[in-house]
Amino acid sequence: MNRPAYAAVDWGTSSFRLWLMDDKDTVLAERRSGEGMTSAAKTGFADVLASHLQAVEAPADMPVIVCGMAGARQGWVEAGYVDVPASLPSVLKGAVRVEGVGRDVRILPGLAQRDANAPDVMRGEETQLLGALRSGTGQQLVCMPGTHSKWVHVSGESVTSFATYMTGELFDVISKHSVLSHSLAGAEAFDADRPAFVEALQAAFRAPQQISNLLFTVRSGTLLHGLNPTDAAARLSGTLLGIEIAGGLSSLQDIPSVILVASGKLRNLYEGAFSALSLTYEGIDADDAVRQGLSAAAHKTVLA
Repeated sequence: MNRPAYAAVDWGTSSFRLWLMDDKDTVLAERRSGEGMTSAAKTGFADVLASHLQAVEAPADMPVIVCGMAGARQGWVEAGYVDVPASLPSVLKGAVRVEGVGRDVRILPGLAQRDANAPDVMRGEETQLLGALRSGTGQQLVCMPGTHSKWVHVSGESVTSFATYMTGELFDVISKHSVLSHSLAGAEAFDADRPAFVEALQAAFRAPQQISNLLFTVRSGTLLHGLNPTDAAARLSGTLLGIEIAGGLSSLQDIPSVILVASGKLRNLYEGAFSALSLTYEGIDADDAVRQGLSAAAHKTVLA
């Protein structure tokens, strides 16, 4: 087995991922858990990290590079933000060292958009961008799905602007805590080619200003046309996703090919949505992207 050189950690609000890496950026071991920021803030960030490092038999002096919510104000150590427009490599210069842990642990900063009319922040996605984007001088549009999806405008290696859409959180809140929850009770998983999803997606994309009305059709469709729970969930999902995509493209005169950075079910859902809307896209695995971004960060910080 190759000797471990560093650990790469993506620490989200509700998830924890660690990769044990050698100096050639080969994955030697991997750990995943639900010990995100919310949980670790109660049990102790240092203890959570130490338990996972021990599980993969990491050397006691091995450095760790971290991105994500561990660097938030409510996290382990606040890593702050780099203001856009910002060169992605410049993010690495803002890495903050964690004191008192017995090894070199550094947390990467996020990005901040301080426009008073469109304030926004991201934390973790900047590292995915660092790993996903190739060098170039052209304009690129990146979609990064999640609980809070990001649509990012990139010029070369610089992030020029971005916007956050609360699509995932809205689906969760509406499906559990609104009148629509009655329509979704007992819903099963669905694919992106389900007619209820596609029709709702296209309707919302064409008329995003109708969001309040379109959402209520989940309820009225159940009462008047026997919309079943799975189709109700698909309609809600398609409506929210159609509005997000319309917003993500709203500032563009010419719609470019979208770089989609996503994994698993979300990737399948967004790929199906883009295809249904006749949008061209390039798919990049989000896990690969964040790991590559963390590797780039490691070589510029803890391994430098």
